[in-house]
Amino acid sequence: MKIADLGKTGLRVSRLCFGTGTRGYAGQSRQTKLGLEELVRLLRLAYELGVTFWDAADGYGSHPHVREALRGLARETVVVATKTSTRGAPDAERAVERFLRELGTSYVDVVLLHCMTHRGWPASYDGAMGALARLKERGLVRAVGVSCHDLGALEAAASHPWVDVVLARINAAGVHTDAAPAKVVPVLERIHAAGKGLYGMKALGEGRLAGDVRSALAYALGLLCLDSIAVGIESERELREDVRLVEELDRVQG
Repeated sequence: MKIADLGKTGLRVSRLCFGTGTRGYAGQSRQTKLGLEELVRLLRLAYELGVTFWDAADGYGSHPHVREALRGLARETVVVATKTSTRGAPDAERAVERFLRELGTSYVDVVLLHCMTHRGWPASYDGAMGALARLKERGLVRAVGVSCHDLGALEAAASHPWVDVVLARINAAGVHTDAAPAKVVPVLERIHAAGKGLYGMKALGEGRLAGDVRSALAYALGLLCLDSIAVGIESERELREDVRLVEELDRVQG
């Protein structure tokens, strides 16, 4: 599995990211519904196959699963991203302190403000942004940023100096994305050019592009601006096939 720099964060991530949040909301997702034991097994197998970038969120309820999967591993060998929906400074600080307990770790690699849906998010989330910046200074968080569900929000992230990492929706068909690829990709390229870490989600369009996984992954991996792509994996068969395809496509595409 090829490893890439996550922008200028200093973090190194596998090109395939294990997503734990397919249809994730209200503390659950299709991955967490597999049960603790099975999701932990898949995360550990992913690690063995070179997938060392794991995407979680408070809203997915996947912190306990990541904690158990990390048990016994050298912490620095896995990059863990999670997300919070809190806005105020005290709430953000308490949320991250809770995340550390739930994940069983002394730091979180990436904390994102979850699901930005409008261009004005920096003003709405200024309290949380300040708190996360202070937590980064203390070493409890290594990088901060946003996940975006709106083109205006994505454009704001491209130019905001606070943002280290962006999680963006992208696929060739424009399914469950912020706009058509022709509008989204130039913004992604600006994010990458600014030195921000960038990883993609919805590469398979929440399953609607699963009839041709190879083509869907080829499109995402072919975007030179993306450092990694998060795929929601639900079985060992999917995991092994996704790993095989990502490795193959990265070799072909150079």
